[in-house]
Amino acid sequence: MSSQSTAPHGASTHPESHPTTPAPALADGLVTPNGVSPNTTPGATGTAARFADVARSHLFVYVAVFFVSFLLISNIGATKLITLNIGGLDLYFDGGAMLFPLTYIIGDLLSEVYGFKVASRTIILAFGVQILASCCFWLVQIAPPAPDYANQEAFEAVLGVVPRFVAASVFGFLFGQLSNSYVLVWIKRRFGERALWVRLISSTIVGELLDTIIFCFVAWGADIAAGNVEFWSIINLSLVGWLYKVGIEVVFLPLTYAVVGVVKRHEGLR
Repeated sequence: MSSQSTAPHGASTHPESHPTTPAPALADGLVTPNGVSPNTTPGATGTAARFADVARSHLFVYVAVFFVSFLLISNIGATKLITLNIGGLDLYFDGGAMLFPLTYIIGDLLSEVYGFKVASRTIILAFGVQILASCCFWLVQIAPPAPDYANQEAFEAVLGVVPRFVAASVFGFLFGQLSNSYVLVWIKRRFGERALWVRLISSTIVGELLDTIIFCFVAWGADIAAGNVEFWSIINLSLVGWLYKVGIEVVFLPLTYAVVGVVKRHEGLR
């Protein structure tokens, strides 16, 4: 007996004769077997975690530009110390503290709407731009000033490069932002679209903690080892900075919700 099956009378045995609806193609040219985009992940709560297709997005480039811009501006603003008297209490912080937390809010937006892969690429891009800017400022700093140029000290005070502080800033940013993005997307894939505030605050707690610890101990580690700065002073500085940044996330939570909602609607996720 032949092992080949016999087709019913009048039916073609050629698969190409049966028209089928092709599975939708993804932006990168891949097609899943069941036509489901890998950008959609079932959550444990039953609500799927959805992410926008960055290849078809018209907003992503603007979000990325704001992300990198706030990072660079906050680094320059950090060279000025600011004092605010609130209720008779003098609060000291640097100018970058007003803008740097916004990079985490935009980082949350990138992760929530576009996913970890896109967010991590943008973070690494910002990391590279930050290093490039530092190198450019350093080259300008060491270039011999013109004889009648009287602002060399002022330039160095604002844009001068201190290697350990640059390293502290860029590596704190890199690991802080990547961990922030990873935690947010992990929670979203695990539990779905619900409770955005849980993702935003949880990811910021982890990301800002890593960022602050790395920055403080890389920037001041040599001084701690030399006995110039007390270890617990850096712990205090780290704790206050971390609480401030997490507090900013909480204060701006309504704004973050609104912006995420607008971008999601524009990207077709709502």
